[in-house]
Amino acid sequence: MRSDSPDSPDSPSTLDSPEFPGTPGDPANPGSPGSSGSPDDWHLTCDLDAFLERAGEFLASRPASHTVPLTVVDSLRRRGPHVYGDEDPVFGVLGGDVPGGEDGGDGGDAGGDDGGEGVGGSMAGRVGGVRGVFFRTPPHGIYLTSLTEEDADALAVKLAAAGHRFPGVSADRDTAAAFARAWQRRTDAEPRLTVRQRLYRLEELTPPEPAPAGRARVAAAADRDLLARWYEEFSEQVGAHPAQDGGAWADSRIAHAGITLWETPDGTPVAMAGATPEVAGQIRVAPVYTPAELRGRGYAGAATAEMSRAALASGAAEVLLFTDLSNPTSNGLYQRIGYRPVADFAVYEFEDGPGPHGPSSRSLSSGVSGTEGGPGSVSRA
Repeated sequence: MRSDSPDSPDSPSTLDSPEFPGTPGDPANPGSPGSSGSPDDWHLTCDLDAFLERAGEFLASRPASHTVPLTVVDSLRRRGPHVYGDEDPVFGVLGGDVPGGEDGGDGGDAGGDDGGEGVGGSMAGRVGGVRGVFFRTPPHGIYLTSLTEEDADALAVKLAAAGHRFPGVSADRDTAAAFARAWQRRTDAEPRLTVRQRLYRLEELTPPEPAPAGRARVAAAADRDLLARWYEEFSEQVGAHPAQDGGAWADSRIAHAGITLWETPDGTPVAMAGATPEVAGQIRVAPVYTPAELRGRGYAGAATAEMSRAALASGAAEVLLFTDLSNPTSNGLYQRIGYRPVADFAVYEFEDGPGPHGPSSRSLSSGVSGTEGGPGSVSRA
């Protein structure tokens, strides 16, 4: 089962409308028409500290909506800038006071290829003057917080003029569509909608009954090889290049007790549910995986419920997860456990196009590296 689809008529709208719906931004906090939409409003840097000095408060102001950048940035801080790829990450901030000078000052050159419950895209969502951010961990796609149509276009202008190319974009549904339109205008890269996802928040945990035979336990060092293998199988089955080495991923998760295994009465592990470290009061459950031959027996639901319980017990204010909107089975399961919809997200892949600076890149993994259950990745359970 893919851990990522609608089951309730009260859920946010799915992307049944055209691939490029109208006004971007969360329905509860729509993008402000007062946004200037100037490329000069975007400030780029390869310096993580400079990015956080300027945008950290903005990201923390909406832990659920900003779960992906919060957890990815946390991973970059803890594990180093190249955990998701050999190239330096690139960050951008829309508005706000510029620490160290314009475009990140001494924070590194991100101007060209060498450098390497609203959702925040509105006037009401500004914190310290910041009204949006992006990040990219090459060779993976770009991730955006919610933006107005004008600000998405301004970012496309800035990035295209500086020679940036990337395989895709991930964001809330309308922002992703707005940027995909803008990127096509500026580069001739043809966008293709590849993933539709929904962000859920846990309201009241209701473990599945009856639970399958067996028990949950936290993965330990002795499980390293199993976790690495399952991580690689998971990546292969969702059609994505692994965001990082399987062994390194397993080590990171074991270090913070970030994987719960469900095992049968004889002690055989049959499913896993992971969780990101707590950042800004939120924890995201991801990934969820059951080997294909063991699916349909309730193992994933049991593991997810236990991981959700542990996240709550650790003091997390919000427990989140993403689901694939193409899979009603997983969506139904997580809603029965107690998760409720927050917002819809989308991933677009950019097909090769000539563009003003040469061809656009393409990758099987058009989503954002490091989301581990965020837009661009799906779970199998």
